[in-house]
Amino acid sequence: MGIRFALSIVVFLVSALQCHAETTLTLAHIFNSEHPRAEACLRFADIVKTRSQGRIVIEIFDAASIGDSVTMIKALQNGSLDLSANTQGAVSAVVPEFSAFGMPFLFKNSDAALRVLDGPLGQQLAEKAAEKGLIVLGYWDNGIRHFSNSVRPLRTPSDFAGLKIRIPPDPVTGDIVEALGGKPHEMKYSDVYNALRRGAVDGQENPLVNIQNAKFYEVQKYISLIGHKYEMTPFLMSMRAWDALSPTDREVIKEAAKEATGYEHELTKKAEADAYRYLVAQGVLINKVDRKPFVDATSKIYDKWYASPIGDYVRAVVLEARSQR
Repeated sequence: MGIRFALSIVVFLVSALQCHAETTLTLAHIFNSEHPRAEACLRFADIVKTRSQGRIVIEIFDAASIGDSVTMIKALQNGSLDLSANTQGAVSAVVPEFSAFGMPFLFKNSDAALRVLDGPLGQQLAEKAAEKGLIVLGYWDNGIRHFSNSVRPLRTPSDFAGLKIRIPPDPVTGDIVEALGGKPHEMKYSDVYNALRRGAVDGQENPLVNIQNAKFYEVQKYISLIGHKYEMTPFLMSMRAWDALSPTDREVIKEAAKEATGYEHELTKKAEADAYRYLVAQGVLINKVDRKPFVDATSKIYDKWYASPIGDYVRAVVLEARSQR
């Protein structure tokens, strides 16, 4: 009995020491487990655990299980959440410069946006975020966005008349819907499916991969490939959590985030192509548009944002984006 007792004490002490040495970081996002961003979060967690030899463990909370994107941003700032794959719109409420990347029809595709984000303007954006207690670990791709609705195909701006469109907490998206003649209605991502099903809103806007993943196609008959804006998914860490790490562990996090960012970009590009084929197979009526009338209808949005407090940064992003065309 004495030997068994002694062994149990040793096991207990070793376990206690391991628990004490282990750093657990919380990571939250709004996507379900099959989404590319969710898969990238899992890859990040695996890399961190391997590179730290188990000293750092990432605990993931998916599908908005601890709240929506706005709630997560507040939690990052106050230190009650360590990491988040968040939304451009929610972050823009704290760091308005993020809105610059959502100007209407600015980017033809995700690659064009990511090239700008990989340069000096992306670094400036990260510095602005750091001033608000948010460490940018990577810019993940949330794709070019399109409209779906349950009333009619959207072929011209006049087709938006009277339609109530769900938007995320993003002021540029609201400007776009209003400029096209629709009625923007801000709503949490997790509430969108039921709102569409009940008819509380007529439509919404998202990249195709989100429309597939969230099964919006079950309650939306039409998808119009308008490509009205780009959105990123900032992969963020709380400044408080970052400051608590050793220099060695910061490098582990940075390198894992870099690998996970590349992985997310690859997954999203493939998922977007697959989503189009899937949605067609489900019988959704997908139409392309002549974008010029939509571009013309939303052009004054640029003037509004140039005149805003972040106008200089918006103009710099626009000039850089257009120089690459």
